[in-house]
Amino acid sequence: MLNRIQELEKNRKFCRHTYEHFFDTARIMYIIALEEHLNIPKDMIYAAALFHDIGRAQEYQNGVPHEKASADIARHLLPQCGYTAEETETVISAVLCHRNHTNSVQNTKPDNHILGALLYRADKLSRPCFLCSACDECYWSEQKKNHAITY
Repeated sequence: MLNRIQELEKNRKFCRHTYEHFFDTARIMYIIALEEHLNIPKDMIYAAALFHDIGRAQEYQNGVPHEKASADIARHLLPQCGYTAEETETVISAVLCHRNHTNSVQNTKPDNHILGALLYRADKLSRPCFLCSACDECYWSEQKKNHAITY
């Protein structure tokens, strides 16, 4: 799936959804969780980060919002990886709200809210907007753009 995303984004001038982005997001989530003494298992953090944009190819090819496509993929694969139904739901909830966290968590459990908020923050912090030649053309608001190295 990641190879397909890379193929579809090869001419994209804005941020790409590479292996590095997925792992940078996971590592930043983990650092924040440690620093803020959040009781979130490392495997849940990595699961949310590694699935959050995996549906991008479906968005590009079929118009399906990538957070929904990503959640559907996670719903199918996480149980096969040994995640419980509750753990799977927590990851899916985080993935579904990673684009606009404050508007998407109203009907989720508190644990889901924490993981989703963490994913939202790390996703933005993983982007080196301060190095991007297309930063001025980017549709992200200035509040979302990462203008400094924090993690």
